[in-house]
Amino acid sequence: MNEKITAHPQKEEREKVLKEIRQLENRKKILENKQRNEERRVRTRRLIERGAVLEGIFPLAPDLSGAEVKTFLIALSHLPGAAELTANLPKSGDTP
Repeated sequence: MNEKITAHPQKEEREKVLKEIRQLENRKKILENKQRNEERRVRTRRLIERGAVLEGIFPLAPDLSGAEVKTFLIALSHLPGAAELTANLPKSGDTP
C-alpha cells in the first residue's frame, strides 16, 4: 500500500516536468518564429530599398523582367573596372 502512495507523487512530478518541457518547447518555437519573421522583414525591406535604388538609377528597370534585370546587371559586372569597384565595396556586415 505504501508503494502506491509513493508512486503517485512521482507520476505527478513526471507529468509536471513533461508539461514544463512542452511549454518550453512551445516558447522556443514561438521565439524561432519571431526571429524568422524579423529576418524576413529585414530582408524584404533591404530588397525593396535596393530595387528602388536600381529603378532610380536606371529608369527603364521597371519595364524589364526579372531575367532581363539579371542579364543587365551581369553585363554591367563584366565592364572594365567593375571588378575593382566591387573589390572596394564594404563586405556585408561591415560598418560603412
